[in-house]
Amino acid sequence: MRNDSIIRLARRGGINPVRKKTGNARKQPVNLCRDTKAMNYKLFGAMAVVALLAACSGSDQSANQGGAGASTTATGVVPGSQEDLVQNVGDRVFYAFNQSSLSTDAQGTLDRQSAWLQKYPQVSVQVAGNCDDRGTEEYNLALGQRRANAARDFLVAKGVASSRITTISYGKDRPTAVGDDEQAWAQNRNAITSVH
Repeated sequence: MRNDSIIRLARRGGINPVRKKTGNARKQPVNLCRDTKAMNYKLFGAMAVVALLAACSGSDQSANQGGAGASTTATGVVPGSQEDLVQNVGDRVFYAFNQSSLSTDAQGTLDRQSAWLQKYPQVSVQVAGNCDDRGTEEYNLALGQRRANAARDFLVAKGVASSRITTISYGKDRPTAVGDDEQAWAQNRNAITSVH
């Protein structure tokens, strides 16, 4: 490319490649290599910004799938997640009034939880014991803890490491059903397992 073509090209880009007049009457051309390098860096930077914006605008499939190495099932649930536990196993067991012993149904749910936990050894859980709103706060906190412990002890007896299970009692502070009838109370007498 000839020098005058470069000068015309640079003028179109908003760069004046000609220096002010010096002592003689001739115009001195600017060092075009230096200005061209600067322009190339700016152009490269602009292209990099456009590429980054384009990358950010697409959907991130790995973020939607729960991280590296995670995949979803046919229902869109990430294996080993809380949703997987709820949908495919069951996350809660229920108790009779003023009881912390496990019913046959509760044992069946905990059997499935145990198998699920053995399938996903990297998963730790918390078992939260809950009560209906009858009784004192102190009594219900103690009863909720006995319920959480009963569920934990069953899971440990089935081979789940106790270090993977924590327990807590919420007593009557976190009802799952609202109401002052037997149906609501029965729903609130539970132990809920959640993934941590």
